[in-house]
Amino acid sequence: MEKTGRIIKSISGFYDVLDDESNVLVRTRARGNFRKRKIKPLVGDKVSFDSTGDLGYILEILPRENSLVRPPIANVDQAIVVTSAAEPNFSSNLLDKILVNIEHNEIEPVIYLTKADLLSDEQYAELKTTLMGYHEHADYQVFCDRDSYNDQQVSKLKATFADKVTVFTGQSGAGKSTLLNHIDHDLGLATAEISQTLNRGKHTTRQVSLFDIEGGLVADTPGFSSIDLQNIPAEELPKLFPEFLKYSDMCQFRGCRHVNEPNCAVKEKLSEGQIMQSRYDNYLYFLNEINSYKKRY
Repeated sequence: MEKTGRIIKSISGFYDVLDDESNVLVRTRARGNFRKRKIKPLVGDKVSFDSTGDLGYILEILPRENSLVRPPIANVDQAIVVTSAAEPNFSSNLLDKILVNIEHNEIEPVIYLTKADLLSDEQYAELKTTLMGYHEHADYQVFCDRDSYNDQQVSKLKATFADKVTVFTGQSGAGKSTLLNHIDHDLGLATAEISQTLNRGKHTTRQVSLFDIEGGLVADTPGFSSIDLQNIPAEELPKLFPEFLKYSDMCQFRGCRHVNEPNCAVKEKLSEGQIMQSRYDNYLYFLNEINSYKKRY
């Protein structure tokens, strides 16, 4: 009998599907022709499946809203970008690169700062001002309390999960698994010390699974230290900065890149302090990076 559901776990060629109707977990395999057709089911996929025997079979993957490569997951609504204040040090360039990739996949980003207690008062005040700029100018929700894992802030974050598929992402060692342990103690996710020599985290998360938390599905996912922009065309990049979109209709030229064009509203707003200088500088850096890919290929 054909049913529909969502893959919430993938392990060694088996897929655990949550049945839409009964809310029961069914272990399945993908049909043999999936491999020939080069189709790989992902955690988060909505699927039709048959479960007449002990083991069900995935018949078809339903159309995806989006999918990520790192982590391999589909149909994501929200991404919590876990950003470390120290060990590894905060990088606006890396944060903006992650945000651009999330926007490119039409996922809503939320910024969550960790390890702020390792900063001096002065350093923290400066970083908090920077991050609140993201909230003020780009309309991103930002969590940046000095005590990263206080109950009030964690509860406020949990309230964003309802009816969404949420992933945690960010540089390795930023504390994604630690944050998830504070969100749900039963998860028991592995955490690891930072490798001091590399200033990078050790990958502690081995597989993607979705957990039912606060009325939504939440994934713990591997972090990364770097990410590229190869799949983003230069003409799309300006649309991936929400604060640029606010003003781009006021630019003289449609399709304005906000670089050397005359009467550019984005550059006017930048000079008025309505757009963060660091965001604009990173935008130019990314544009240059994307153009350099074109030359190489």
